[in-house]
Amino acid sequence: MNTLKDIQNLNDIKLLVDTFYGRIREDVMLKDIFNNVIQDRWPQHLEKMYRFWQTVLLDERTYSGTPFVPHAKLPVEKEHFDQWVRLFNGTVNDLFAGEKAERAKWQGERMAEMFLMKIQYYKDGSSIPLI
Repeated sequence: MNTLKDIQNLNDIKLLVDTFYGRIREDVMLKDIFNNVIQDRWPQHLEKMYRFWQTVLLDERTYSGTPFVPHAKLPVEKEHFDQWVRLFNGTVNDLFAGEKAERAKWQGERMAEMFLMKIQYYKDGSSIPLI
């Protein structure tokens, strides 16, 4: 019997984001990439992620911005995105079950695919990302 509840409010979003990025910060493949970019700005990054997922999952418009831009020049490949998705989906599955939880996983996978394609496009060509 599944006793997990669905993502319902900002506290659930915070639990998801904090748990996920706690795992990222311990992951052998991803921790250095994130820590090198974010450095001592983790509280600001987490706050931005709360707003992003609150907007995406709860339809509460608290995030504005362009999510891809900060990722445009990251030193990442497909295996990094695959690991990100594994950690994200695992975190969602450990904490929540329901329609919004499924939407979170779907959205995370789509975002990873899109970011990877855009990063590869800019790496392979002479185009410069619009920032």
